[in-house]
Amino acid sequence: MKRSEDRILTTHVGSMVRPASLVAPPGTTGGFSMASSQERFDPADAELRDAVRDVVAQQAECGLDVVNDGEYGKVSWSAYVLERISGFEVQPDRLKPLVWLGRDRERFKGFFAKSEMAAAVADGAPAEVCVGPVAYVDEAPVRRDLANLIAAARAVGLEEQGRELFFTSVSPASTAYQGIDEYYGDEETYIYALADALAVEYRLIHESGVILQVDDAVFANMYDYLIEQGESVWRRWAQLRVEALNHALDGIPAERVRYHVCFGSWHVPHVADAPLAEILPFMLQVNAGGYSIEAGNVRHEHEYRLWGDTALPDDKVLLPGVVTHHTTTVEHPELVALRIERFAELVGRERVIASTDCGFAQSSRLQRVHPEVMWAKLRALTEGAAIASSHLWR
Repeated sequence: MKRSEDRILTTHVGSMVRPASLVAPPGTTGGFSMASSQERFDPADAELRDAVRDVVAQQAECGLDVVNDGEYGKVSWSAYVLERISGFEVQPDRLKPLVWLGRDRERFKGFFAKSEMAAAVADGAPAEVCVGPVAYVDEAPVRRDLANLIAAARAVGLEEQGRELFFTSVSPASTAYQGIDEYYGDEETYIYALADALAVEYRLIHESGVILQVDDAVFANMYDYLIEQGESVWRRWAQLRVEALNHALDGIPAERVRYHVCFGSWHVPHVADAPLAEILPFMLQVNAGGYSIEAGNVRHEHEYRLWGDTALPDDKVLLPGVVTHHTTTVEHPELVALRIERFAELVGRERVIASTDCGFAQSSRLQRVHPEVMWAKLRALTEGAAIASSHLWR
């Protein structure tokens, strides 16, 4: 993983708004309500390959230094993995509450009653029930997506330009987040079974030569629900999942791993978000070379100050979000530069890679901003990084 040696490097978190040819039809796995069946999302190979080539070229043109495939081959950031592992059965008639929304479900009843999540918040979403042994059984999709990304990068000439590639994969904590274990009967055994399965995907990504990014939105989102049951309940839950993730990452050099923690792409009130101070002790245990956090989110922007008291290990880099998916307002490049410089002053300019808060599309059907807004935000990101670089390397 490169560092910002002579200027601030830029990247993003992963999911990008898709072209119409790759938008999954209604009823396909993905979105807030998850799936009523385990339908697959299988775009035509040629369409997917061409779309990945185009989005890689657009990222390069935008000036991003570390790019990906837009997650175009996945039905969603998390639900995709249920198509690749055994042991799970989605039961549409068995609803599980959206506990990862925490107490905001009660705080903002009126909002949720009118939101796209209304039915799911009121009744819950289909449970993803573990009914048998968990194993990684279908490597073809990840091999296809990696091949598409690498081919697109070669076509655009990214290696000659000194740019890097990353590829996302879900964490054990965020896998089957509507899950119910009815097979293992022991939480630790169940979570480690997930980790063992995901380890297969992690190694495939690493062995392809691209940087692995592990996505863990649910980790932070469970805080408000669990802390109400007691601090020890939250800490035990979190520690088990960090240890399981490190187990899955065993053998992969930390400098080839990015770990992304966020508060979800869903456009709802976010009062229940975990304070960054509660997440940091666990996040820094993950064997990753880079940590991706939300910092442009207005609920969390002030938390940059924590890095004045929390030492970022010398061999790590920070990927703070300096533009956000939470609003359609496009950040001014000067504001982006200010946000970058705050982090550079606290952890060192070489250890900051400017990024986004989260992905711009929660699934193949749900986009968080219009694509025109997404690209405008990414241009603001690279322009702001250039301004910050002119200040930090003068």
